[in-house]
Amino acid sequence: MKIHELWLENTKDGGKKGYFDEYLEKEREAYSVILAEGTGVIKGSCSLLAERFDMDLAVFAGFLDGINTSLVKPVELEGLTEDSELDTSIDFEKLLYNMHAAKANWLYLLEEWENIFPAEKRDEIRRQFNKDNTAVSNKVGRNEPCPCGSGLKYKKCCGK
Repeated sequence: MKIHELWLENTKDGGKKGYFDEYLEKEREAYSVILAEGTGVIKGSCSLLAERFDMDLAVFAGFLDGINTSLVKPVELEGLTEDSELDTSIDFEKLLYNMHAAKANWLYLLEEWENIFPAEKRDEIRRQFNKDNTAVSNKVGRNEPCPCGSGLKYKKCCGK
């Protein structure tokens, strides 16, 4: 069976009882190991990698799905089996940014990040995330000059 199908089976209809609790704990442990090593290399068969991170294949498939957008070379998840070989690496800046996007404070606050980036760089990535996700309104007020350049107020020109 393809490991992505295992993950889908475990997460459909809100997930099997306890699956997400187990997943979140295993995910945190895996990131702690990866960050402590500092290389970001993910290499080996899916079954060996799942074993390395103390996950069953369904949890490992969910982990891959979560980290995939942070990989230098994303993995085609749908075709993976337990014997599929992975050889990719993590873009740590993207990973930290994506952890902020997922609001995963249990991950972006891991102390192992100190081995990867100094506090200033982590703050810079957080500020960039906040800047990228701040809503900006381009709405023209009715009494402001019309953006078409006519010199009239918006309400007397294009806003009629």
